[in-house]
Amino acid sequence: MNRNELEASIATWVPRGQGISPAVADAARRAVAAAAPPASRTRALLWSVSRLGAWAQSVGLETCPEVILHPSVIERYVAVGMGPWPETTRRSVRTNLRFVARRAVPGLPHPPAPRGLPRARLKAPYSPGEVATLLAQAATQPTVARRMALSGLLGLGLGAGIVGAELRGITGASLRAAHGGLVLDVGGARARTVPVDPAYHQLLSSAAGYAGERFICGGVTPARKNLSADLTARARGINQPRIEGGRLRSTWLVGHLARMGLRALLVGAGLASAQGLSDLVGFLTPLDEAGLVTALGGRA
Repeated sequence: MNRNELEASIATWVPRGQGISPAVADAARRAVAAAAPPASRTRALLWSVSRLGAWAQSVGLETCPEVILHPSVIERYVAVGMGPWPETTRRSVRTNLRFVARRAVPGLPHPPAPRGLPRARLKAPYSPGEVATLLAQAATQPTVARRMALSGLLGLGLGAGIVGAELRGITGASLRAAHGGLVLDVGGARARTVPVDPAYHQLLSSAAGYAGERFICGGVTPARKNLSADLTARARGINQPRIEGGRLRSTWLVGHLARMGLRALLVGAGLASAQGLSDLVGFLTPLDEAGLVTALGGRA
């Protein structure tokens, strides 16, 4: 998308939901246009600035970018105006607003973001019984396409820890045989190769074979939104656990941590948690692809 197309997209943007006045929507358009963001971030920035503007207007502030994008207003909005929102959403909105503020109103002070928003906790993993239920749920979908897409979603999450936005770019061709096992080539900002847990080789191979060059979880473009939500909303049965990407990834992580003996290491070292171990990661020997497959038990 070139500059003219980006400006046209911003100019024609119409806010969804209630509480966004014309003045607030106009301020959001002007601020985001001045920030000249990448096209992929435009909608998220418009949403963030418009919600900030609506809150600022509700407490009696002017809706011009110079006022609503002041650091103190942003921090007050994130802390108070977004109080009921999840921590991850509040952090994302703060990042978006500070991005626009730095570019659209460079004359304002832009100190480093203060600490205060707590770290999001990882979600609890699924129990073995819940995993079995989810796999049975995928196997009983009414069409082949639905069975393969849901199986692919579970195979990617439980077998390789792939969830969220990274799911969008995974095609059948992303899965390949290597070093006696199966590995998954993941693109994007954290591009990497991930060995697939042998327990999910068959499940993921079937889904990848069905998809071919297409996306394993369905859809026709990598920019599609709400991928896992759309896929799982229609799949949940009565008294069955909800399919959540965070829980799929936690299940994958816990499985590997258990196999690597992390609990024994912490007990032997007298540590209450593994947080301090992050200081030592840089001293560990880097792994090549074959070493990664061996370390993560990727061989069938």
